[in-house]
Amino acid sequence: MKCPFCSSEDTKVVDSRTALDGSIRRRRECLSCQKRFSTYERFEENQIYVVKKDKRRVKYDRGKLLRGLTFATVKRNISREQLDEIISEIEKKIQNSLSSEITSKELGEMVLDKLKNVDQVAYVRFASVYKEFDDIKSFIETVETIKNN
Repeated sequence: MKCPFCSSEDTKVVDSRTALDGSIRRRRECLSCQKRFSTYERFEENQIYVVKKDKRRVKYDRGKLLRGLTFATVKRNISREQLDEIISEIEKKIQNSLSSEITSKELGEMVLDKLKNVDQVAYVRFASVYKEFDDIKSFIETVETIKNN
């Protein structure tokens, strides 16, 4: 591993542990300049594509999903670690399906299923964007559905 400070390739691993998102966090020390830095390693997985409503295929983007969840959970008592855990569970489910594609509808339903158990307000917020509510009736129906479950 190349040192980000002095560019030496002579480094050693001081500590390794699993991060919350399933990656491996390694604490490294440069043997030339003695500075320490962290690296994160993630297993290479099959590339997943999301099939949009208009039939376009786009690469799955964890960051985009995290942004959507972050907007839905603003000012709610939900930690970043909980959001990472939700996303990791969804990614595992997709990987285990052995399919290289998922529709945006299936992905949205997976997110809603996870949010339903975490925070009902976040569920309604995410649903209002994902399901493209265009009137108050759709909003009320969603609230009634979650209230009755």
